[in-house]
Amino acid sequence: MSCWHSLEVSDPHVNRDAPVERIQLDGESWVDVSRGWMENGDNLAAALLEAVPWRSSRLFRYDHVVEERRLGSMWSRRSGLPVPHPALAEATRVLQRRYGVTFDGFGMIQYRDGSDGQGFHRDTDMRWLDDTLIAVLSLGAQRPWLIRPWRRDGPSVADLDLSPASGDLLVMGGRSQADWMHSVAYQPGRRLEPRVSIQWRWVRKTGRPYVGTGYRAARNFGDRPNRAR
Repeated sequence: MSCWHSLEVSDPHVNRDAPVERIQLDGESWVDVSRGWMENGDNLAAALLEAVPWRSSRLFRYDHVVEERRLGSMWSRRSGLPVPHPALAEATRVLQRRYGVTFDGFGMIQYRDGSDGQGFHRDTDMRWLDDTLIAVLSLGAQRPWLIRPWRRDGPSVADLDLSPASGDLLVMGGRSQADWMHSVAYQPGRRLEPRVSIQWRWVRKTGRPYVGTGYRAARNFGDRPNRAR
């Protein structure tokens, strides 16, 4: 629907009055938390679970191929395909205006139950990590969403669990991909409803690009973590 006031009560839409809390992780890294940013997030999750062409993917880990424990899909402006749901087109416009950036598209991830998740990682495939922006919209089941420093050189810092509920928005910025890691914790054995995550990513090509293997690269015995930035 093109008219904002013609929305039905149950239609998913951005709550433009949702408060935003900025958590300063360090002097150059931050995360914005906006609870209830997407109204009727469960309805949007249900629509995407039915309409999106979800796909599994495989990763080579050490000596064998494993199925990635989540499903994924993506939408790009260059695809020529319609946006999967009007609420995501609205969300893209609102985020671009708020943060003054342009997104070429967005990724979508489905965590089917507690056995699906993702370990601690940095989005090093963005390569330029000095100034990035990653917006994550959570829909459906509430799951632990953890963030911790990449290096623990000083006193131990407890993991920060933001646990976004359906419709909550998290936005990581600054050097959050250079100096911090995030994770969707596995909860095996728990009967959980699916969680859908939408991610918009932007990077400023400044500083030294990261040189090293990405998350999807093959991992073999004897690998050493690359500390380049």
